[in-house]
Amino acid sequence: MSEFNTTPGLTLFPAVDVSDGKAVRLTRGEAGSETSYGDPVAAAEAWANQGADWIHLVDLDAAFGRGDNHGIIKKVIRQVRGSLNIELSGGIRDDRSLEAALATGAKRLNLGTAALENPEWAAHVIAEYGEAIAVGLDVRGTTLATRGWTQDGGDLWSVMDRLEEAGCARYVVTDVTKDGTMQGPNVDLLRQVLEHTPKPVIASGGISSLDDLIALRELVPLGLEGAIVGKALYNGAFTLAEALDVAGA
Repeated sequence: MSEFNTTPGLTLFPAVDVSDGKAVRLTRGEAGSETSYGDPVAAAEAWANQGADWIHLVDLDAAFGRGDNHGIIKKVIRQVRGSLNIELSGGIRDDRSLEAALATGAKRLNLGTAALENPEWAAHVIAEYGEAIAVGLDVRGTTLATRGWTQDGGDLWSVMDRLEEAGCARYVVTDVTKDGTMQGPNVDLLRQVLEHTPKPVIASGGISSLDDLIALRELVPLGLEGAIVGKALYNGAFTLAEALDVAGA
């Protein structure tokens, strides 16, 4: 058996990003760069039928502060919850939005802007809900991005130190400059993050090929738990079955 075959598996999270009721993909997270891929429910059902254990579901309009897609988000989760787990992200910034997100039945919630702008509230949520909460670290260089990636949110390492102290269970790390570009993931950034925390990390942004997934799988022994895959799947760069085979999870 090859060394690769004995490497622990990488959990894959097909992305379903919702804007104006449709499944879309952005380029570098920029509003107005949407490419539409149709019905979010159909997209989620397709990933479930093709063997996904998780999907990464994002309300982009809530993330950008321009409304929300609560109705379609709840419909997606209701349709596939028995088939797979849902990681939900986008606009979870206060008690009201947190309660609404918890009520959907998602397995895990991602805090983004709130973890940077309201650290006391985020620490309280992390303490209360533990493994059900992850923090999204959206990065340009080593500067965090907030408010749908439209504003700077401080230094990555100082924020991570604070989140470590708060007991954050898991991080979702996105290189904003790579997201939706299919130019490959930022492996160097991921290595640095993994050196900074013993907690599991999920990679996001830039995955374009099965070779990218192979490169990410090599980081699993360092603490990389999973990878979010978006445009490469929607554009047919590879199938989910092929990706799951390479990921080995």
